[in-house]
Amino acid sequence: MCKQLPGLLCGWWPPVNLRPTMTAPLFALDPQLDADCLILGRLALCRVLLMDDARFPWLILVPERTDAVEIIDLTGGDRVLLIEEIAKASHTLRRAFAPDKINVAALGNRVRQLHVHVIARFTSDVAWPNPVWGRGERQAYPAHAFAALGDMLAERMQLARIE
Repeated sequence: MCKQLPGLLCGWWPPVNLRPTMTAPLFALDPQLDADCLILGRLALCRVLLMDDARFPWLILVPERTDAVEIIDLTGGDRVLLIEEIAKASHTLRRAFAPDKINVAALGNRVRQLHVHVIARFTSDVAWPNPVWGRGERQAYPAHAFAALGDMLAERMQLARIE
């Protein structure tokens, strides 16, 4: 790469470690995410949450890495794994809901802890074509529907349980 693009990133970019690091023992889910979501389970890197907003099928992936705020805070291996887990969440939402579009975003303006939103969108939803944030009031799922949807998604994603 350096021979083709002399001076551009040569010797600067860190080598990519394709092995994920061990889960940080002090990982704690941000209290706002914990309050707004149902914890579905765990993938290799991320804790998987279901947002309690019945207007949008909405998963949130939270890498279990202490002090990760931005995607660039992850190791190269963890960044690769994050993309694979985003793809898995996206495929699950596509198969379960047949949306018109899947939105993926990592904003972190209100919750500093690194988390990635994966949202199934429909041309008929209340926010279309705009982002879901700031569009009307959140509509909580009825408790039985929230648990049933969470169980279905956790099974389809083959999530590990969190003890």
